[in-house]
Formats: sequence, C-alpha cells, structure tokens
Amino acid sequence: MCAAPTPTPHPGDESLPAVALTLLQSSGLIVGIFDGNDILRFANPAFVSAYHLRPDGHSTWADLMRDNHLRQRGTAVETQDFEAWLASARSRRGKQPYRAFESNNHDGRWIWMTETTLDNGWMLCVACDITALNEDGRSLRQTRDQALRAAQTDPLTGISNRTHMTLQLDQLLAQGQSFALVLLDLDHFKRINDQYGHPAGDEVIRDFARHLQASTRRGDGCGRVGGEEFMLLLPGVDAAQAQSIVQRLLQTVRHAHPLPLDAPELSYSASAGLALCQPQEDAARLYHRADCALYRAKEAGRDRLVCDDGLQP
Repeated sequence: MCAAPTPTPHPGDESLPAVALTLLQSSGLIVGIFDGNDILRFANPAFVSAYHLRPDGHSTWADLMRDNHLRQRGTAVETQDFEAWLASARSRRGKQPYRAFESNNHDGRWIWMTETTLDNGWMLCVACDITALNEDGRSLRQTRDQALRAAQTDPLTGISNRTHMTLQLDQLLAQGQSFALVLLDLDHFKRINDQYGHPAGDEVIRDFARHLQASTRRGDGCGRVGGEEFMLLLPGVDAAQAQSIVQRLLQTVRHAHPLPLDAPELSYSASAGLALCQPQEDAARLYHRADCALYRAKEAGRDRLVCDDGLQP
C-alpha cells in the first residue's frame, strides 16, 4: 500500500491562530474578549472605535460603561440613576452560556450584541451594526427587553430580585454544577427604621447591595429576596473559598457608613448562613439548609457566618 503523499505547504501559509487574529483585526464585526474578572483582554479596531477602549490589563466592562456614559459615547444608556442601571446590567451579565440583545450607540448606530461565556468565566463579545434592519420593530423589541429586565430586577437596589435568583439557582442545579448558596440578613434592621426613618433604612439596603455585588465575580449571582434579606450564589467554590468570600463581605459592611447626612454615626452588620449543594439535592432542601444556618447565626449573636453543619468557620 502506498503511503499518502505529504501535503506541500504553499508559500505564505500561516498558522491558524495567526490567520484567525488577522481576520478578527480586519473584520467589521465588533469583537472583544473579557476574562473571568471582566477585564478586557482583546479588542479589535472595530471594538475600539465603538467603545473607545483598548486592552490595558486592568480596565473592566464596568469601567468601560462608566467612562462612556460620562463622556456620552459608546452605548447610550437612558437612565436617571446610572449606578442602579449598571448594577442591574451586571446582575444579568455572564449568567448564561450565550445571550443576545440590542443596544443603541451615541453615534446613532443600532447594535446587535452577543455574549458567549465559558465555564471559566471568559467571555467573547461579538456585535454587528443592524441600523438598517427592521427599524419599525425596534420600539416593540425595546419594550419587550425593558419588561424582561424589570421582571428580574429589584427596583430599590438594581440587583437581581427573588424571581431572577430562583431562576439562576434552578439553572445551577440543572447544570449539575458545584456551588454554594448563602442567605444573608441585615441585623436589627427594624431598629434602623425606627431610629433613623425608612429613607435611612432604604439607604442601608442599597449600601449593602453595593458591597454584596462588589464582592462577587461575574459568574456569581446576588440578589435581594426579601425586605432586608439577600441571596448569594457562588459556583465552583469549595467550603473554604465560600467562607472567605462571605467573611470579607461581613467585615466590609461592619465598617461601612451609609450616606444619610443626618446620621453620620449610623452603622450596621449582617448575618449569613451557607450551604454547599449536595449531589441530587433540590432547591427547596438546599435553601432550607442555608436558612437554618442563617437562623443559627442570629441565635449565636448575629454579625457572623454559620455553615449548614452548625460549625463556625
């Protein structure tokens, strides 16, 4: 049997990675790649032109959005409270392997954006200009998207609401991922409302939500699930890692001072209950274990984390 002939390389042949990079750089598609910490790692010229940011090793997607909003360029965000809008957007970003949506830019372009997220958190963003397509349907699509966002967002804090957190919990269980569920509750919150008034209480809730979201990775889920009750979902962590994340959060809020100017002495704390998902466990059982751990944290004096086995970390 004759051996198969060895292909003769043509002059100018390049490796696939080099060709792929050349194509990405030359494409009119808007292409950006973010790492698991949501730091921009790659941006082709079309991305830089649209969003005015080159990879520098430390700028995040949130940095990009804040800078563009301040300078009125890039994505046009119509809101009276940009930070609340950003919190809401972050609560949905990277929570699904793939999603697509429309947005408009300050330069008048209408953009179709897709996000593909790997299990390790790296995200490929690819967008194209659809300004000339189906203009008559935009208003309807915008209304639909706004209604979906509102249905998943807590209006006071801008982070996920109970409905969205329940959806994320069910998705993690369906995927068979290992993760930790943490329930958190603000300590003596009624006293804050009674002593300082409900506007101060609302500011404490918003302040805690800001610290909660700042403590999470892009793939984590965090939301307000009740009056002063919150939930945190931490995929891919072991008990020690989950405890470390929550302990840092509790330490941060312990020294936080919310903004009401008539109450500069106002401070607060939180209690937390943590449960690691067990194989074949359903949402109700997992939630119950975390809730029991939270109850024990409050019984033990509050301002602490207790794991579902009752042991102090």
